Amino acid sequence: MTPKHDLTRDDIVPMDVYVQERKERRRAISEFKRQRRLSCGPDATFYFENYATMWHQVHEMLYIERGGEAQIADELRAYNPLIPKGRELVATVMFEIADQDRRHQVLSRLGGVENMMTISIDGDVVKGVPEADLERTTEAGKASSVQFMHFPFADSQVAKFRVSGTRVIVGIEHPHYSHLAVMPEAMRQVLAADFD
Repeated sequence: MTPKHDLTRDDIVPMDVYVQERKERRRAISEFKRQRRLSCGPDATFYFENYATMWHQVHEMLYIERGGEAQIADELRAYNPLIPKGRELVATVMFEIADQDRRHQVLSRLGGVENMMTISIDGDVVKGVPEADLERTTEAGKASSVQFMHFPFADSQVAKFRVSGTRVIVGIEHPHYSHLAVMPEAMRQVLAADFD
């Protein structure tokens, strides 16, 4: 089945319906997301997004902010870019550091990290491209704790990624945060469905 690449107004369920289904939907999406989450080093986690994760995010924003119909277009505009468009993987990368002082210290040294993320498929490297919505590093060189990354694949890279047992490595190669994570085979199978 071809994955969906965009959320439209027609995909948004009435809020009273969502409220009735919310508990079960949150349980289901939590399990779904678990299969799409990969830690890279001690502080960074890649959350690979798709139509289902963004559908849930938009509905949660509508539920929390209660903006009604007027809010829907803004949420669609904000979250549609994070749905893979058929020849890419898209990840929200979060530097999750509970201690505020340590978080500030680490992020202050990670300027430009958004330009140093990769996915390697049997040694064939896909360089991450940051979402162009806003700068993710301040002029002072402090990185944002949340990065939105696109990994554009060539057709040949998609074909490699789909092969059972292919070694896929997710990496961050920053001078102050250099870590690699081998993608589990079960996750590779799940993410392969994001491609057309």
